[in-house]
This record gives sequence, structure tokens and C-alpha cells, in this order.
Amino acid sequence: MKETMIQTEVTYTLEHGGRFYLIQHVPARVCRETGEQFFAPETVEHIQSLIKSRKKPAKTIETPVFEYA
Repeated sequence: MKETMIQTEVTYTLEHGGRFYLIQHVPARVCRETGEQFFAPETVEHIQSLIKSRKKPAKTIETPVFEYA
């Protein structure tokens, strides 16, 4: 089977504790065919430590929320 994965940077989205987070420039392997993203364990640990650290974010944006109903 031909390798369809590329190493790139993505924006990782996460909802935690009722808050929505965006982490930019996250290293990931991405499937060219499906767009599925794969992260190294140390990358996931770093993302978790960023959220738990309560470090001041690089920027804050307002996000509209809609109900589907």
C-alpha cells in the first residue's frame, strides 16, 4: 500500500471544561486521502499541559454558538 501520510502543521480544536480551545501550528501526520490527523504521544501531552497550565493565550477570539433545533 502506498504511503499517503504527510507531515504538516494543523490547528487542533478541543472542548474542555465548557471552554473551546484552538491550538495552532501543531505537528501532525495527515492522511492525504481522508484528512485524518495523527499526533505523536508527546504532542498530545504538550497540548494537555498547555490547557492545564492556564498560560495566557497568544490571542482570544469570540465564537458564535448556534442551536441546531
